[in-house]
Amino acid sequence: MDNRTFFFVLWSLCFCGFGISSVHAQNNDTVSVVKTNVRYQAPAFQYNREHSAHKASLYAAILPGLGQAYNKKYWKIPILYAGVAGVAYGISFNSNYYNLYKSAYRDFVIRDPGNKSYTRFIPAVLTEADVYGEYESWFQNTLDNKKQYYRRYRDLSYIGMISIYLLQIVDAAVDAHFYNFDISDDLSLSVFPAVMIPAPGEFSGVGLQCHFNF
Repeated sequence: MDNRTFFFVLWSLCFCGFGISSVHAQNNDTVSVVKTNVRYQAPAFQYNREHSAHKASLYAAILPGLGQAYNKKYWKIPILYAGVAGVAYGISFNSNYYNLYKSAYRDFVIRDPGNKSYTRFIPAVLTEADVYGEYESWFQNTLDNKKQYYRRYRDLSYIGMISIYLLQIVDAAVDAHFYNFDISDDLSLSVFPAVMIPAPGEFSGVGLQCHFNF
């Protein structure tokens, strides 16, 4: 084998070795890229909890004022319980006098000597003999009218209490619906003259234009 043949064979072997090394390197790079792509970490899932009107209504139904606390409208709670206390006092007051006049009317009609609760309602200018004589019809009607009067306002007080209970549930639900509703503080009105361009055949004119910015 002469020198040229020897160098050609040597050069061929070197070229093949470099090619194999390059292919092997490329294969390694491909594998590493594939492995790198396979290592994928999913982002953490974030749950955005919305303010629930159903929860606000449920809390208000369980305990008056709890729905307002859920909506963070704490200033409404003292107002709510002041109204509840006022109506509760009305129920107690009217119920008490209704029962008193009811017993007095019953005792006066029955005329049981052992039960004379009606005597506390006899005017100071009259005696028991008067109310069983000349003023009997008037006194009986007075007791009956007072009984009906306090019963009516007792019933209205109960209706008022139920109304407050239902209204605070509705209020909690409405506040929850608008909990995330944002209104800008920039509420302005601008008035300036404007020229109205007429359509063909119409007269031009000058007027005022109003813009509300929300």
